[in-house]
Amino acid sequence: MTDADFAFIRRLAKERTGIELGDHKKEMIYSRIVRRIRALDLGDFRAYCDYLSQHEDDELTPFMNAITTNLTSFFREPHHFEFLARSVFPELKRRQAGSRRLRIWSAGCSTGEEPYSIAITLSQSLGTERWDARILATDLDTNVLNHGRAGIYAQERVAGIDPELLKKHFQIQRGKNPDDDKYRVKEPVRELIRFNQLNLLEEWPMRGPFDVIFCRNVVIYFSKDTQKILFDRYADILAPGGYLFIGHSESLHGVSRRFEPLGRTIYRRIQ
Repeated sequence: MTDADFAFIRRLAKERTGIELGDHKKEMIYSRIVRRIRALDLGDFRAYCDYLSQHEDDELTPFMNAITTNLTSFFREPHHFEFLARSVFPELKRRQAGSRRLRIWSAGCSTGEEPYSIAITLSQSLGTERWDARILATDLDTNVLNHGRAGIYAQERVAGIDPELLKKHFQIQRGKNPDDDKYRVKEPVRELIRFNQLNLLEEWPMRGPFDVIFCRNVVIYFSKDTQKILFDRYADILAPGGYLFIGHSESLHGVSRRFEPLGRTIYRRIQ
């Protein structure tokens, strides 16, 4: 992969997805794009760049799937889910007792562990109460969205879940050997979530308002200017007093004044 090839790839990534690929990402991009080169039976990176230019309608989605990072786990950053259960959901249940409507968005949902963790926490909070509760789970990568829709996970993916929650909200799918067992999220939890592809930098089809937005470990790939635009849009689609959860390495300092910090990467919309 020449410098010119990498320059083309990083320029296209920024234009289409907002993702900033620094020089330190070159080795990672090499290892991911080379798989597409082999799949398409092309000779080298120059040939792939030419192919991508000529067949963008067909190849853009596989290209975006290849360059995006999808590191996630159930109940990752557990203090966020503890805060949901202890503070956010009880408050929303009081505030919206009349409409009994709750809307939550998991932006950058990857393979579904985050929205399912939210849904399990919400299900635990609602108990037998009947609410119009929905969780929107979006990602740029169509492959991870298909994984999320299926809701099936290997044993190592669910190993950290509390055994009582695992028994209540997952169904075991037995394999030939015990090590091959898989776990599928049960229907009542899966029914809470809708998985859709979405490029955060393009037009959003949903109107909101959302009560809670999770956007964790997503904006670290965006420039500061792009982050400012994105968080302004989040504020616009959040209900007044709505909550925003971001990743442990992210901050709104110098990015947005429309949220107040509540500590530990939890924010509330104030304007």
